[in-house]
Amino acid sequence: MNDQDSGRYVSRLTRDTLALVLAGGRGSRLKQLTMWRAKPAVPFGGKFRIIDFPLSNCVNSGIRKVGILTQYKAHSLIQHVQRGWGFMRGQLGEFVELLPAQQRLETSWYAGTADAIYQNIDIIRTHNPKYVLILAGDHVYKMDYGPMLAAHVEAQADITVGCMEVPLDQAHAFGVMAVDGDNRIMEFAEKPEHPTPMPGSTELALASMGIYVFRTEVLINELLRDADSPESLHDFGGDIIPSVIQRLKVSAYPFREGPDGRRAYWRDVGTVDAFWKANLELIGISPELNLYDRDWPIWTHLDQVPPAKFVFDDDGRRGMAVDSMIAGGCIVSGSSVRHSLLYRNVHVHSYSSIEHAVIFPEVQVGRRSVIRRAVIDKGCIIPPDTHIGVDAAEDAARFHLSEDGVVLVTPEMLGQRLHYAR
Repeated sequence: MNDQDSGRYVSRLTRDTLALVLAGGRGSRLKQLTMWRAKPAVPFGGKFRIIDFPLSNCVNSGIRKVGILTQYKAHSLIQHVQRGWGFMRGQLGEFVELLPAQQRLETSWYAGTADAIYQNIDIIRTHNPKYVLILAGDHVYKMDYGPMLAAHVEAQADITVGCMEVPLDQAHAFGVMAVDGDNRIMEFAEKPEHPTPMPGSTELALASMGIYVFRTEVLINELLRDADSPESLHDFGGDIIPSVIQRLKVSAYPFREGPDGRRAYWRDVGTVDAFWKANLELIGISPELNLYDRDWPIWTHLDQVPPAKFVFDDDGRRGMAVDSMIAGGCIVSGSSVRHSLLYRNVHVHSYSSIEHAVIFPEVQVGRRSVIRRAVIDKGCIIPPDTHIGVDAAEDAARFHLSEDGVVLVTPEMLGQRLHYAR
C-alpha cells in the first residue's frame, strides 16, 4: 500500500469513527483549582483549556464526530466548547455534541467511565459508527488517532488500548498490562500496588493512557454485560478490560513518535506540582510539547484582547519579561517577570517581581508584590506588598502548599468570595 492509498485508508477509518470524550471528572488532586470547574476546563498553556488537546487531536486526525460527556461543575466547560468548538459543519455530518449526565437509562449520575458511555448507548446507536474511540478529557498530549485505528483494524482486534512506557515507581497510578510479541494484551491490572515491569526492563511498565478503540458492536455488548453485573464498578480499566482479555482480542497500541520510535509527550497534570511543572516546561527553548507546530495546531476559543504591553523603562521600575510566555491583554507595568506564564488580561503593577509562576486570566497583582513558584487562579486580586512563595510557613497558613513547595492561590483564599464558574 503506497502512502497515498494509506492516507485514504486511514481517512475512511476516521470518517467511520465516533469519538467520546470523558470530561465529567472533578480532578480532586488539583485541589482548589477544581472548586468551580471540572478538570478538563482548567486553563493550560497560556491560552488553552485541557480539553482542547484531545479535541484538537480528533480534528487534526480527521475525526469530526465527537461527543463530550460532562458531569461535575460543567458550566465553564460547556461555555468554552460552545464558544470555541462551534466551527464543525453539520451539513457534512460533523459535530461536537455535549452529552451531560441526564439519567437517560438510570436514575443516577455517571457512576464510572463505562457507565457514562452506557448511559449514552442510544446516542451511539443513533450515530451508528463502525468504531468508537473513547478518550479522557483531562490529559495533555498531541496524538494522531488515525494510525491507532489502522493498527486496530489490521490486527483484527475487538478492542485496542493506547499505552505508553512509564517509570515503574509511577505505574501504580495507571492500568498496567503485559503483552505478547504481537502486542496482544495477556494481563491487565488497574492501579496495582506492585506493578509488573515490562519485559527486558526493570525500571519501566506498560501503562494504559485511558484511550480505547472498540468495534461498535463489541462495545455495546460489553456495556450491556457490565451494566447487568451487580459486582462491577462500571469502569473500563477496572472492570471491562480485565474481564475481556481472555474472551476477546485486545491489543495494545504503544504511543511513540518520530522515526526512532521514542516515547511521546503525554502528561496527566493531575496534581498541582505536575500542573505547574507542565506549564513551565512550555517556556523552554525546545519543549517536548511544541505549541508552535503549524502542522498540528491546538484549537481553542479566541478571546478578543489587545496585544501584551510592557511599560516604564526606568531604573528600578522597568516593565520586562524574560524566559516567559505572556498572553494577549496583559500589562506588565514597571515590574519584572522571569520564567513565568501569564494568561490573558493579567495586570502586574509596578515594583513587583514574578518568578517561576503560572498566573491565570484576569489576575491583578498589586504594587511591590513578590510571587515565586506559584499557581494563581483566575480572578485573584493580589493586594499590594503581598509575598507568595517566600516564606513556606506563611504560605501554608494562608494558601495551599504542595508537596514540592508550589503555592496555589485562589480568590477564596484571599477572602474574595466570587462564587462563579471559572
